[in-house]
Amino acid sequence: MWRDHYHRLTRYNRWQNEHIYRLCEQLDDSQRKAMRGLFFHSIHGTLNHLLLTDRLWLGRFTGQPFEVDGLDQELYQDFGTLRNQRALTDAHLADYAATLDDTRLAEATLGYTSASTGRAREFPLTLCLTHLFNHQTHHRGQITTALCQLGLDVGVTDLIFMPEHA
Repeated sequence: MWRDHYHRLTRYNRWQNEHIYRLCEQLDDSQRKAMRGLFFHSIHGTLNHLLLTDRLWLGRFTGQPFEVDGLDQELYQDFGTLRNQRALTDAHLADYAATLDDTRLAEATLGYTSASTGRAREFPLTLCLTHLFNHQTHHRGQITTALCQLGLDVGVTDLIFMPEHA
């Protein structure tokens, strides 16, 4: 049950990231990097934040830490590079999800040091995985609002409308 759930969320995450990047490709660099009042200031800054935090969580899940200077660290200034790295990270996330099984998901916990507070934390693995996907959705919602304000039609983003091939 859990395994199928996270496989579905991995597909949804990839589908929506590809969709967002296709929309963002229609903007020029100055539009993507303009201050828009988002938590991470700009569309580009928010896309960077999402990539950074996904890599941070993926490193925790796989035991291969991803070191960061801060949650607002810019990984890539170039949009094309950012987009390519997003696709690679989504593929790595799918590879990780393929290793999950229901027994492990029912029993496993994850200990880590918070990048924002520096404190040791420990939670069920299922909660950490759910957080990763919820965090993506939260910030993509900010990006879609900014894209709508720029006159772009973001279309349907609901999980239940995800194409089966996504």
